Amino acid sequence: QVKVVESGGGLVQAGGSLRLSCTASGLNFGDYSMAWFRQAPGKEREGVSYMSWSGGSAYYSDSVKGRFTISRDNAKNTLYLQMNTLKPEDTAIYYCASHRTARHSYGNLSYRVFQADEYNNWGQGTQVTVSS
Repeated sequence: QVKVVESGGGLVQAGGSLRLSCTASGLNFGDYSMAWFRQAPGKEREGVSYMSWSGGSAYYSDSVKGRFTISRDNAKNTLYLQMNTLKPEDTAIYYCASHRTARHSYGNLSYRVFQADEYNNWGQGTQVTVSS
């Protein structure tokens, strides 16, 4: 059984930083692309960042590009999201998810990396609150 657990959320002032971690067990972590999503109160879930199983490709939403950095340590079965220069609009529950297909590559279909149905294992989320 696959288990995905996020950690590292908290309360931070605008301009501050947080690093989220996501540990996945029950799957060969190094074979699966991973992504971070977030959902703010009253809003739809949105994709934040994606990293391919090999670590060779990373994508970011326009709202976080240049401020957030995704990385992974396959030896530790862990995905990270370094969030810098946080803004109040970054306040949300952040979710980590693993792709439904091992060693999947999007090629020219990268527009699909933030489609939630591409992922089949989700964590419970970690709350990030940015105060102004």
